[in-house]
Order: sequence, then structure tokens, then C-alpha cells
Amino acid sequence: MKRKQSVWMMVLVVLMSISLVGCSTQSNLENKDAAKPTGKVTIGLSISTLNNPFFVTLKEGAEKAAKAAGADLLVVDAGDKTAKQVSDIEDLIQKKVSVIIINPTDSAAIVSAVESANKANIPVITVDRASNGGKVVSHIASDNIKGGSMAAEYILKTLGNKGNIVELQGIAGTSAARDRGKGFHNIVDGKDGVKVVASQPADFDRAKGLKVMENILQGNKDIQAVFAHNDEMALGALSAIQASGKSNILVVGFDATDDAVKAVKDGKMAATVAQKPDLIGKTALETALKVAKGEKVEASIPVALELITK
Repeated sequence: MKRKQSVWMMVLVVLMSISLVGCSTQSNLENKDAAKPTGKVTIGLSISTLNNPFFVTLKEGAEKAAKAAGADLLVVDAGDKTAKQVSDIEDLIQKKVSVIIINPTDSAAIVSAVESANKANIPVITVDRASNGGKVVSHIASDNIKGGSMAAEYILKTLGNKGNIVELQGIAGTSAARDRGKGFHNIVDGKDGVKVVASQPADFDRAKGLKVMENILQGNKDIQAVFAHNDEMALGALSAIQASGKSNILVVGFDATDDAVKAVKDGKMAATVAQKPDLIGKTALETALKVAKGEKVEASIPVALELITK
């Protein structure tokens, strides 16, 4: 009887051992699966504002490139508010993204956010607008100085090197506004017979472009051309000009957004400098992926410009 009990006890011990091994193996497999990396790179993209069609197109270019590469892209919209952009970037840092692409609302105010990313060892790339400080591995943009010069040269050629010109400036403190204005003034300043009768900010905004241009038209009856630092302001200025009954004022914008290109084709705007925002977004994302892999990239990557006329 005792011998039978011993046999049964041995059988029970063996069965329990098999059960424990099975559970242990299953647990290890589950843990292994849970820890298995997805293999995807996550890139953060902080946009100054998605109320501007230019930056919407830039975002879409980055999204298409991310999808094609099998990467994750986290997009945050600052709504043209510097404080929100700094907060958005802090959130991206907390999420431990691999690289952060920044389109600054303000080139000076964004420095603290860039430095925060630097401290977290997250590489930073800037697009369209530069940062005045912090470590940036690559800046991707069109040559804004050259673009401003292209616009000025076209205006002077069309006007026969004489006339009164209005300049609508972008957001003060942004590298895009500074450089486009610099390129414009490099050509027009000091030219005999040419005068910039007004140079005022309208913050890259269509509604502000309309309002500022209305005020300028009230104080200046003799205007031959307008150069706006972006198409949104140019289209706002165009609306003000049309409402005033004037039809002989040249309007030149910058960005080549869909609305502006249509206005050029319809003969309402004279020209726009094409920046190709989709290509900027695509190039930024592809550059970010190279950086995430530890590859070296150029400190400055230019994107070609083109003057669009009828």
C-alpha cells in the first residue's frame, strides 16, 4: 500500500513540475513579446501655425515622407504662440521622440526650447525659420534673402526702375521676415526713382495684410507696387487694393500657395516666389531619419526657389 502511495506521489510531483515549466515558458514568451521593439522611429514636428496654408503643405510633405519610411510623426501646432510652442516641445521631449523638427514662431524666443532638447540629447532640426541659439544639427529652408531679391528685381524690371513701393513685413523676430526684407532692400535701396513709401508688419496674416494695406492706401495715393513677405499678406493687400478701386498696383508675394498661384494665373497678383513647402517638409523628415540613424547631415540644406508669373 505504501509502495502505491509513493508511486502516486512521484507521478504528482512530475505533473506539477511539467505544469510549472509550461507556465514559466509561457510567461517568458509573453514578456519577450511585450518587450519586443516596434522598430519605428518617432519624429516630433512643431509647427508655428496651421492657419497658414504654407505650413499645412509643409506638414503634409513631412507626413507623406514619414508614411513612406514607416516612421511615426507627432505634429503639434503652436497657433503662432511662442509660449505654447515652448510647452509643445517640452511635451515632445517628455515623450522621448528621436528627433524634433521645429518651425519657430520666433527665432529668438525658441532658443530655450532648443536648449532643453539639447540637454535631453534629442537632435533638433529647424525648417523655414532658424533659431538664434542652441545646437541645431541642420536648417532646411529656401534662401530667403535670395527670394526677397528676386521679388525686388521683378518689381523694378516691371516698373522700369521707378515708382513707389509698399513692403508688408512678416512677424518681427522671425528669420524669414528678416531675410526676405534684407534681400528686398539689397536691391531697391539707393535706386534713383525708386522709393519704399511704407514698410509695415502684418505678421504673415491675410486679415492683417488687408487692414494694414487699407491704412497705407489712405495715406499714400501714389503707389505702384507691393511686396509682401508671404502670400497671405499679399492676398490681403490685393483685397484692399480691389476694394479701393485701384487696378494698376503690382502685388508680389512669397510662398506660392494655391490661392496665390491662382491669383497670379488670373492676372490679379503679378508674381509670387515659390518656396515648395511640400519639398521642405519631405526633406526635413528624411533628414531627421538620417540623424536618428546616427548619420551625418549638412548643417544647411537649401530648397530651390522659383518665381511664378503669368
